[in-house]
Amino acid sequence: MTHQCFRTATALPLVALHQCGNRLRDFRRQDSGVMAYPTMAFLVAMLAIGGIGVDLMRLERDRTILQYTLDRAVLAAADLDQTQPPAVVVQDYLTKAGLGDHYSPPEVESGLGYKRVKATINSTFEAQWLKYSGGADMPIYAASKAEESIDGLEISLVLDVSGSMGSNSRLTNLKIAAKDFIDTMVANTTDGKMSISIVPYATQVSLPDDLIGEYSTVGENPYSNCINFQGSDFNQAALPTNQTLKRSMHFTPWGESNRDRRTYYSTPRLIKDPVCENRASREILPLQKDADVLKTFIGNLSAAGNTSIDIGMKWGTTLLDPSARPAIQNLSTGQDASVPNDFSARPADYTDSDTIKIIVLMTDGQNTSQYYVDDDHRDGASGVYFSTIVGRDDIRYGTNSASLKVYSTYDAYYGRYYWHLPYGAKWADHPIGTGNDTFYDCDRYGNSCRTMSENADPQDNPPVVASLTYSELFARTSLKYLYRYIFDDWMDFYDARNKWYYGIYSTYGNGTKNARTRNICAAAKAKGIIVYTIGFEAPSDGVAVLRDCASTSAHYFDVDGLEIKDAFASIATSIRQLRLTQ
Repeated sequence: MTHQCFRTATALPLVALHQCGNRLRDFRRQDSGVMAYPTMAFLVAMLAIGGIGVDLMRLERDRTILQYTLDRAVLAAADLDQTQPPAVVVQDYLTKAGLGDHYSPPEVESGLGYKRVKATINSTFEAQWLKYSGGADMPIYAASKAEESIDGLEISLVLDVSGSMGSNSRLTNLKIAAKDFIDTMVANTTDGKMSISIVPYATQVSLPDDLIGEYSTVGENPYSNCINFQGSDFNQAALPTNQTLKRSMHFTPWGESNRDRRTYYSTPRLIKDPVCENRASREILPLQKDADVLKTFIGNLSAAGNTSIDIGMKWGTTLLDPSARPAIQNLSTGQDASVPNDFSARPADYTDSDTIKIIVLMTDGQNTSQYYVDDDHRDGASGVYFSTIVGRDDIRYGTNSASLKVYSTYDAYYGRYYWHLPYGAKWADHPIGTGNDTFYDCDRYGNSCRTMSENADPQDNPPVVASLTYSELFARTSLKYLYRYIFDDWMDFYDARNKWYYGIYSTYGNGTKNARTRNICAAAKAKGIIVYTIGFEAPSDGVAVLRDCASTSAHYFDVDGLEIKDAFASIATSIRQLRLTQ
């Protein structure tokens, strides 16, 4: 039934209103209007429920925005680099999102190497439609907790100190960048939670005496603390301390062709520029935590030698592998401990979820030749004797000291010895100083020559004769001097060079060493070690190896000049990732 009074009720005259009222009363009395009350009640209920739904949707929308904003706020507030107080940061994020009315001060915990920020919002959401149903405003809740901390960290800095690093201020720039990296990491890490090892590498990698003493090695050699690895050693991260390792010989295939450091100086000296350096400033510095110790070591680095990225990476990996734990445990105990006792249980197991293992590998070049003495010239007697006997000058000037230094070399074909005298060199059936034969000697100016006995003063100044092992011979006499100024005395020049120079050592070249580098990088990454690499003005061959070695393309940095500082800073930031804990 349709009634005109519903159309324009507000415009009807008073008489019309009375008529409409009468008709409504009639309609109420009629049976056909029995559904009016239920219909109107249902309409009101629908409006109420719909209004509540709208308010709930608005509440969820605002809660989601509030939670998202709060998450971002506490992450920013927990950043160890954040200079603003956490409360200011959280409030600023909420205000800019239009949620400033909901702000509550966060809870903050901070200390050396960590910052925790927890923000909880328990506020009121202003309802609109719900109030028409007799309801009230609703609670809105959000909570977030963020922490930046560096907990268990084991880092190996594998740094190129080859000769090319001395060019273009590369080593200077590296030192600045590496020191800043040390400061950043130490300042933002709980004491005792982070260990940093520094592995300087050139032609070889040298170990300190105490560290190499923890490994089982073979090879007569009290001077060089390097290892000649086998190819299979690069296929695995582990290097067990009970594995038999071959020590490098102390020798040089390079210069000093006109000086013998055994005879040139009053006190014999070791050769310059050996394949394996014996200077503390170029040895591994294992597992340290003190920033000053680490930075002082970096400051003392010097550039020399070839480039062996593979050996540097091998030792960097070894110092993160649990197989090194027995060695580190021994180095961290006792009065003369060289490693802090905090690290006696390191390297941690790969399954330790609280420890992150990281290698930062840097080079400015590519793998070049690595030299090693062949097995047949590593052990035993060399056939070379070194004798100190009374000479003409000793008698003339009355020095009462035996100062004539003479080599005797053995000719196995004829079974005789050659006396390498400065005047009147000769053959004999024994090394000089071991018999009573005579020889021709002159003063230092080549004058006043006379015949002398090899045992001229047996009571006060008897001859001192040493049968040199290969390791003793090579340690103080360069290979170039050996063949040019000793064996060339009686051998053909080319025979002397082929036997006593090229016949002494062999090399590993670029291709072999590139393959070894890739193998040890793959072994490290397979164990979960994170590998960052830095190509510092490096050539394309070196860059290709570094790209393959890095954990991902994002873990490789290609830098020039002072950009290396930015690379180390980016790596430090990457390591110090925030963790959203709730």
